[in-house]
Amino acid sequence: MSVEMVEVSVKAAVPVRPTGVLQQNRVFLDFFWDLAKPDQEVRLKAIEDLIKYLKTNNKADELEYTFKRLVDGLAHIREAARPGFSLALGQVLSAFEDVSLQSVLKRIKEKHNLQTVKKKLVRSALFGNLFGVLALHQSGRISTVSIKTNLWTPFLSKTNSCVCLVRQISEEVFEEVLLSALQTDLASAFSTPEQLQLLLVALQRFPQTLKPKKLKKLLGSTTIINADNIPKLTEVMKMAAQSVKKERVLPTVVLDLLKLSLKEDSFQLFWNNAIINGMLKEQPGPAHYLSFRLLGSALPLLSIAQLKAVLSGEVITLYGEHVVSAQKPDRFKLAPEMDTYVSDFLQACQDPDKQLAVMVGFSSLTNQGYPVVPSVWRVVQHLQPAALQHYVEWLKKMFLQPELDKLLDFSTRKQKDNQEGKEQKENSIFRLRKWIVARLSSIIDNHQVKRQEDLIMDMARFVFFHAFFSAKKASADIPETMEKLSIPLDDRTRGVLINSFFGLLLSMHHLPQTEDSSEDAAINQKRPLGVTADGTMWIYQLVQYAQVLLSQPKHAQSKLLDIMKDLQSCVDKAQEKKAKKKKKKTAVTDQEEEPEWVEVMVDILLSLLSQPSRHIRQVCKTVFSSICPNVTAAALTAILDVNDEDEDDKDKDEDDEDGDEDDEDGDDDEAMEEEEEAMEEGEVDQSFRLELMKVLQQQNALVGFQATEEDGSDDEDLDDEAMMELDKSLAALFSEQKKKTQAKKDEKTKIQKEKTLVRDFKIKVLDLVEVFVARQAGSPLVLGLVEPLLNIIDQGMSSDSDQQEQDFLRRAADIFRNQLCRSKVYCRTVGDRQGELHDLLDKLMTKTQKLSDSSVSLYYFSASLYVVKVLRGAPPAETKDDKAEATDVCFFHTLINLSPDKIISKALSSFLSKRKSPLTTQMFTDLFNRFPVLCVNLLDAVTQHITSAVRVHQQVKIYHPFPQQEPLIRRIPDLQLREKKKKRN
Repeated sequence: MSVEMVEVSVKAAVPVRPTGVLQQNRVFLDFFWDLAKPDQEVRLKAIEDLIKYLKTNNKADELEYTFKRLVDGLAHIREAARPGFSLALGQVLSAFEDVSLQSVLKRIKEKHNLQTVKKKLVRSALFGNLFGVLALHQSGRISTVSIKTNLWTPFLSKTNSCVCLVRQISEEVFEEVLLSALQTDLASAFSTPEQLQLLLVALQRFPQTLKPKKLKKLLGSTTIINADNIPKLTEVMKMAAQSVKKERVLPTVVLDLLKLSLKEDSFQLFWNNAIINGMLKEQPGPAHYLSFRLLGSALPLLSIAQLKAVLSGEVITLYGEHVVSAQKPDRFKLAPEMDTYVSDFLQACQDPDKQLAVMVGFSSLTNQGYPVVPSVWRVVQHLQPAALQHYVEWLKKMFLQPELDKLLDFSTRKQKDNQEGKEQKENSIFRLRKWIVARLSSIIDNHQVKRQEDLIMDMARFVFFHAFFSAKKASADIPETMEKLSIPLDDRTRGVLINSFFGLLLSMHHLPQTEDSSEDAAINQKRPLGVTADGTMWIYQLVQYAQVLLSQPKHAQSKLLDIMKDLQSCVDKAQEKKAKKKKKKTAVTDQEEEPEWVEVMVDILLSLLSQPSRHIRQVCKTVFSSICPNVTAAALTAILDVNDEDEDDKDKDEDDEDGDEDDEDGDDDEAMEEEEEAMEEGEVDQSFRLELMKVLQQQNALVGFQATEEDGSDDEDLDDEAMMELDKSLAALFSEQKKKTQAKKDEKTKIQKEKTLVRDFKIKVLDLVEVFVARQAGSPLVLGLVEPLLNIIDQGMSSDSDQQEQDFLRRAADIFRNQLCRSKVYCRTVGDRQGELHDLLDKLMTKTQKLSDSSVSLYYFSASLYVVKVLRGAPPAETKDDKAEATDVCFFHTLINLSPDKIISKALSSFLSKRKSPLTTQMFTDLFNRFPVLCVNLLDAVTQHITSAVRVHQQVKIYHPFPQQEPLIRRIPDLQLREKKKKRN
């Protein structure tokens, strides 16, 4: 319906002169200043106040000035100002309907004319046109006015904002006014993304106007998506992909095309020809990313059959390859966008079947058996309970009966080159099962997942059963025995299951209780953790399930029964030992031959530490800390034997003997070339040489070669058939030699892996040493740790090592120096072991002087100070004032009796007399600070070197450690005199 509007005299050409009230009204002018401010609230308030002011005063000159300022502000240099003036212009036009839209449009054209504007102001003029059209849209009056076609046509072609107009106007206005004006753009829909977008929006808004006959006249076909138009649509989508390369978004025109294909029932044609055979044929880049984004956006629009087809095709396969290749740093990653698409779809979709189809589709996309989506994919929290139940059943089925042919599996180029049939299949099955176990554990760990208690217990039982048991016979009481494994579990898979089970226990211990539906439950009451709705602990339910499994050995068999029996035996013996402590012990030969219970426990802990599980590692530390007070010398020796370096020394000697071979081998790519060069030079294995001579003799080639060498003739003694036989024999011989060479390399790789596992095991065993030092620092057994730890440090620092070796060395050094030597708690009751400690001190100090590396020498010197501290013993129970002095006197006499001062004096003399000594000034400074009494017995050695020192470096060494000890040295005679008085009294 067309309504003729009355045009108010809004003069565009005559300039407005701010005279009279306008010149003096600052309140009115402040409205326009506020429109340009960056604060949105200020701009909205200014628009509201401006309209109220104009309606209240109702002055023609102020209205005329308002339109001038608002049209000028459309091209404002401030980015935040342009929307403010555009919105204000739209609201003023809506409030004053007597003002003609045609006059305002004419004013916009004249003010922001692209033909007459200066070159440097073209950008501002373009913004002025754009925001001017938006202002007319926001006025809400376009659909009620009949606009002259010749006025709009050039304006629309320049601003490219006709899509916004088509979205706003009615079908009647479009048919009467804009259809003829946009005839050229609609007919050229396959030229640019913008023109195609205009056609698609018009089809969505006005299907009755753009009927098939009209489309036939415009485009030459009654439909948009058909076999003839697919190449054109593909080119347009490629242009659209390039246009949003920086924005990294899905162009609207592509999503509209997908919707149109569903409406025209041509989705399969569009997806296969335009996307798969069109966009994906381009090099990886914007075209591929557009296809991946379209896949994510299409999920809510497709049926179940279409979802299954799309999620098992080439688009998602290439998406999986992108995810794998994008793991490298500085690569663009589209996976977060896809996670958002899937999360939004699952959150909005209420159909469990569609949710299940999407989850199974993405979980079936695997790289050599391992799904590309993470095992902790949090989108699972949006699944409906029914969909989650079926998804868990699918996971369990794939674990029990891996069907790789039903997965959408792919391999990278490097992986394809290394594929080897059976081994590759076994590895793929292991990777798939590893992911499934982690997936089940993450579902339990995620508190946002809508899961029932029965489902949680079902998954926990599944992991527990396959981690520790195997089904021998089906039983109705044990559902896990009803379905057997199509492929048995290997040791690696069981290790993953055991590791996941311990993590699962921790997750179940922190599970919040399900919400109570009873009316008596408090709304804000804190829910307990680790219990079910009826108050039963989750772990107790697993214990009951384990009891059922152990009570039915005919149906379920466990490999851990022997270990559990040993543990039970250890517990019984420990309790028996405590009960018999007060009774008189009887010597029984059989009992003496049996090891102590704590020794058995240590052996079990060491065997458990050999498994690659951080949870088992933590459990072992906790258990060992509780049995530390009962650890015997034999148990501690068993721990230290693990870190014995004798075997490592043997391996090191073997490595030295084979060092030349390692150098010749090099890396895998150059090994064969170097071997061929060695063969050409005559450096060949003698056995291989003999085999080669034997082959040549069998074919009479060697005789012919010798005869040719003697007479100098070039005649060939072998015919073609004999040469072929010789070639076959030589090929077989060299092939066998190549296999032997490869076997040697594989053996070296295997040995290296074993060394890595052994070193990792030793690092874990250091946990037990650290726990023992921390909890039993006052035990005499700690003294037995000094030399083993020093041996580790010495051998580790004297050899080149990799990162793992350095970690092991760093850990051992930290335990020795920071937790053993510097501990405030130490053994203070040496008893009759003073002579043994004196020998140890002598041995350590001698070793300190013989070392060539000062850094290693420092550790041995620290050990010597620790032994001196132990020799000092516990301080006597004296008064607070006399405690330190009496302690020094007692320690002084101890030193006199055992003569450790001679050992230290000898070391000091070596330090002062040798220019290059492993001993340092800091070592003796630390010694005198901690044990100032030793200064007395060392004065003679110092005095001797003071008189005989003729070199500067000797004088510096002498005077450096002692100035701070002078007050302490002077106190020694007083301490001795006070001690004599106490003995007399």
